Amino acid sequence: MKKIYFALYIGFFAGLIWGLVRWMFYFFDFTKVLPGFLIEPFFPKDFMHSWVGHITGIGAFILMSIVASLLYAVFLSKKEGPWPGILYGMIWWVFVYVLIGPVIGMLPWIRTLDLNSILSDACVFTLWGVFIGYSIGLEFTDVRNYEPQTE
Repeated sequence: MKKIYFALYIGFFAGLIWGLVRWMFYFFDFTKVLPGFLIEPFFPKDFMHSWVGHITGIGAFILMSIVASLLYAVFLSKKEGPWPGILYGMIWWVFVYVLIGPVIGMLPWIRTLDLNSILSDACVFTLWGVFIGYSIGLEFTDVRNYEPQTE
């Protein structure tokens, strides 16, 4: 049960931190993909361009991060180091930006995005994956937790 609560905690903060980083990337024109891209098929365009739409989008990113951290905790929590997190973030980026996003209308097709948007969002997702993977992996594989306490 500790693993689930820890994954919820990590997922919330991963979504909050990296959702805000994505919003800053959008604000400073590093990416053309809206902060609320995950909920874009469900809301009108004018709502998505408003502050409320941006905040709602960050909330959706938090929910996606919670799901991603729960999946990582269940299937990959024993993996050590940054590499599993790097791969995990890249897999999520491919899943969202190449496979699912364009099909359901949350993102344009990858070939129509500019290179800055592609690279910026790929980097954010990679670092997001490292945050989730390294945090969960360190918590559940750290040998210091299993050493006897000396008094």
